Amino acid sequence: MKKIITGCLCFLGYVKGTAQEIQSFDQKINSGFKNMTDWFVDAIFAEIPITSQVGIPWVLVVLLLGASYFTIYFKGINFRSFWTSIQIIRGKYDALEDSETLQVSESVQTTNGDQPDTATVEGEIGEVSHFQALTAALSATVGLGNIAGVAIALSIGGAGATFWMILVGFLGMASKFVECTLGVAYREVTEDGTVYGGPMYYLSKGLREKGFSKLGKILAVIFAIMCVGGSFGGGNMFQANQAFKLFEHVTGGENSFFYGKGWLFGLIMAILVAIVIIGGIKKIARVTDKIVPAMVVVYVLAVITIIVINYQIVPEAFISIIDGAFSAKGIAGGMVGVMIQGFRRAAFSNEAGIGSASIAHAAVKTKYAASEGLVALLEPFIDTVVICTMTALVLIITGQINVGAEISDEQGVLLTANALESGISWFPYLLSFAVILFAFSSMISWSYYGYQAWSYLFGRKKYVAYIYKTIFCICVIIGSAASLTAVTDFSDAMIFSMLVPNIIGLFMLTPKVATELKKYKNAIANSN
Repeated sequence: MKKIITGCLCFLGYVKGTAQEIQSFDQKINSGFKNMTDWFVDAIFAEIPITSQVGIPWVLVVLLLGASYFTIYFKGINFRSFWTSIQIIRGKYDALEDSETLQVSESVQTTNGDQPDTATVEGEIGEVSHFQALTAALSATVGLGNIAGVAIALSIGGAGATFWMILVGFLGMASKFVECTLGVAYREVTEDGTVYGGPMYYLSKGLREKGFSKLGKILAVIFAIMCVGGSFGGGNMFQANQAFKLFEHVTGGENSFFYGKGWLFGLIMAILVAIVIIGGIKKIARVTDKIVPAMVVVYVLAVITIIVINYQIVPEAFISIIDGAFSAKGIAGGMVGVMIQGFRRAAFSNEAGIGSASIAHAAVKTKYAASEGLVALLEPFIDTVVICTMTALVLIITGQINVGAEISDEQGVLLTANALESGISWFPYLLSFAVILFAFSSMISWSYYGYQAWSYLFGRKKYVAYIYKTIFCICVIIGSAASLTAVTDFSDAMIFSMLVPNIIGLFMLTPKVATELKKYKNAIANSN
């Protein structure tokens, strides 16, 4: 308790401190994290040399190989089942959920015909709808990676980077299907109907079924630790920081009332975040199922407007994408630049293979795990294939890309703002509004991811939840006010490292996913 009080006093001193004190505080934070950050980041982002000048981080090789393997194993499910996914969202197969016959996995060990931690046996079929689960997960993935990340990727690899970005998006759909199916298959439900799920559970329970109990437990704990760290950094502080930077720029820069008052912006955001996350996934889903469609529509309409205004240049833009995709610079910029610089911010943009999205999808109301896996494969399509590609088109046709220039995330956001401003002068204000919504929605969803991992490590008592949520809200304020380069680098590495235990589990449990998919397809066939 003494440490908590001391920490709170230090934080209050930080908020009320002078500019010099805040700068000194920032320096201490960065210095304290530097040594730990350096070795960890270097290990996670160690590159496999392709040529004497180009290398690709091993974590990206693992993600790409995994996505390719799942695409082949499930015979192109990302394409073959696309329309089925749409139909599930539309509610065509909702009648299957009303069946009196409860579908129980053959791998579930029951006692007297009952299994307390299995949602379908207990009759507790989740907390949110398919659409709400999708929007909750999308709210965490659609963010600054779609705006700043795309600008950074194109600055490195040119227009051709867009082609490789689309390819990675399509492959990621298969990874997302696998992990989200497992998230539902191994979820747990408490007596009050609260759902707990995600890689922590399918790693520990799924690998236990295969006789690897200790390995599963170790991988689950590693994943949970990394997820908590990633939720505080990349899923929180970075989002708040970049949203404030753009808001400050749009409202006048040095002449803005908010100039140098990141803590005030952060305080407002923290209060709004707290109001939502106290209510758990149901409250989060009720917010995201309104915010996500709204922010996507606002952003996409602005982008489409610029494209329509410059419609004569659009064919030329597509030609430059195709031509540049197969040049040496295009391949280096696309495969390395897009995935490293673009997807790194906002957790690889679509997070396919990371495992985080399965936490949100686990709360869905369904008796068939594969039904939610099919819904989840729409995420990378919406996030990467649609939104990222539209951002790339706007940047290309407005001439905002300076190939070869190294730019920061903040500069990437401003490039997109300049592209929108070239069409209509007040569009940067619209972008600022969209970015704040992106950041807010990402934070509330990552708070849920982080809490689920936190509860796996420390238990499900109410006070445990309040401790996590309090720390999370404090991080919103710190993230808005501080320059936390070392912290965000470290948290990015933690998010990337989540893929290691997750991918191991996905490979080992792929047959389970195939069983669940067959079960759901048989149910659909029998209903016709």
